[in-house]
Amino acid sequence: MHVIVATDGSKQSLAAARHLKSFADPARITDVTVVAVIRPLAAVAFADELSDAQARPAWDTLSFRAAAERAVATVAAEFDGWGPKVHKRVRSGSPANEIIKVAQQYDAGLVVVASGGRGISESVLVGSTAQRVQHYAPCPVLVVRPRPRKSPKTARKTART
Repeated sequence: MHVIVATDGSKQSLAAARHLKSFADPARITDVTVVAVIRPLAAVAFADELSDAQARPAWDTLSFRAAAERAVATVAAEFDGWGPKVHKRVRSGSPANEIIKVAQQYDAGLVVVASGGRGISESVLVGSTAQRVQHYAPCPVLVVRPRPRKSPKTARKTART
């Protein structure tokens, strides 16, 4: 089975890749394609929460493509030595559309996407990209939601018991 793992450069997308590894049988997965999609006319840079701060170039020299390539490399490194062959792809266009196209192109058996990866408020946990991929993908989609943050009140209550 071929698995597509989408990244938007967020920590949540890295967590989604790790979640896949936590339960999937690498003997049943033949290939993993890690894909990032950059928007051609984006006003906001591609998220780069995955590479360490010292490895990031200055904003004036930052390329959206370079940031996407670093994110893909970081997520792909999670699968090193795991078993399946790992492919890296950076595409340009609408994230949901491009993820769906990659799933179709590789006849994927599963697509893994993070939800709310770019700091979206918790009231919008399933973002529009994850919703569209889930609705239109040609295969099952694993949407990995962020773990709910404990409020200070809940954390104190948990600590007392």
